[in-house]
Amino acid sequence: MDGYYAWMIVATALVLMMTTPALALFYGGMTRSKSVLNMMMMSYVAMAVVGIVYVLWGWSESFGPKSLAGGMFADPFTLFGLRDVGWGDYVAVCFQLTFAVITAALISGAVADRVKLSSWVVFLPLWVTLCYFPLAHMVWGGGWISTHLAAQDYAGGTVVHINAGVAGGVLALIIGRRVGFRRDPMKPHNLTLTMVGAGLLWFGWYGFNVGSIVLTGDSQAANTRQFMTETGVTFLNTTIATMAAMLAWLAMERVLHGKATSLGAASGIVAGLVAITPSCGAVDVVGALAIGAVAGAACAYAVGLKFRFNLDDSLDVVGVHLVGGVVGTVLIGFLSTSTAPGGIDGLFHGGGLTSLGHQAGAAGISIVWTGAFTTLIGLAIKHTIGWRISKDDEVDGIDAAEHGESAYDLDGRSGGVRLPVAPAATKTRATEGALA
Repeated sequence: MDGYYAWMIVATALVLMMTTPALALFYGGMTRSKSVLNMMMMSYVAMAVVGIVYVLWGWSESFGPKSLAGGMFADPFTLFGLRDVGWGDYVAVCFQLTFAVITAALISGAVADRVKLSSWVVFLPLWVTLCYFPLAHMVWGGGWISTHLAAQDYAGGTVVHINAGVAGGVLALIIGRRVGFRRDPMKPHNLTLTMVGAGLLWFGWYGFNVGSIVLTGDSQAANTRQFMTETGVTFLNTTIATMAAMLAWLAMERVLHGKATSLGAASGIVAGLVAITPSCGAVDVVGALAIGAVAGAACAYAVGLKFRFNLDDSLDVVGVHLVGGVVGTVLIGFLSTSTAPGGIDGLFHGGGLTSLGHQAGAAGISIVWTGAFTTLIGLAIKHTIGWRISKDDEVDGIDAAEHGESAYDLDGRSGGVRLPVAPAATKTRATEGALA
């Protein structure tokens, strides 16, 4: 058990790193240069706000002993402020805290460049309270999904990725498109940052997936055997699925656009990690490769659909996290095997349609629950304090408008203070494009 708890401390630190700096770098590099600080700040602020909320009522609402509303969530006040939670359980609390943090931070990529930081701060505690904590209880805390469906979700396909993907898509619709969307250049300003962020996400994801083991043996020997077997399987599956997804994304990109890009490689890595998250303990090596390949190709195709539907999902949260989460969750019903440490037999291993139905049901419930409550929160903020910065501030750059800073003070003149804005009459579409 000493080894188990030592590993859980390491795993918790790895998942914490996934938000900052990994996700902050990944998202920051994908934005325009005038937005990178704000994009990174949204991850940092999510860590602070969600982390504090989690220890106050998040743990209680997710894993508390008193289930409410037919198992939809637990009583947030039973263990408020970690009351009556033993110190020996604090490692588990910290580990689950990091999951809540990164789930909320993922949403920010869908609304890059245009959201007031104050509105983001208001959104975070409301969203985790109404969306994340209830789903965590339903799936992992003994709530409705875990008691009514034999759905498998090893590390967060429903709770994390479908949850964040749906929320990002809903907010993108409610908040609206960026100024100049589909007209002005909105290319990533620093793909080096994005590539580094993707590598750090891959590294941290071993804490995310492999750290999600829960020992169930009745003896030290049984726990030791389970720990060695399950960590090995989840580690290998996470690795090879990600490799397959990256190659599949690049292949799909080459077919669709004629080029295999570094952004595609970074995005394929994340797509594979997303898809294998719910299934890493449920499938064998061949299953992991299949899930990675399908997810890489499907997500590479899906990210282009936002232009067809005119949805300004800035950094492809829907295309990667929602699509990848659904792919990984549903494919368990086909590829899960009882020979894996956390699996049961799916359709391709003689298990019939039962597992597939349960997996699809869990994904559907997650989509409906989060879609409904995110809509409620998003509209409430829109019609009260408002979501967006002004159009002029958006064109000039959200970093200057919200933070009074510039990410790249190359000439030494801005000094961290907002630069004067040129008169509106001097702005042209060409200069706005250059500012991007």
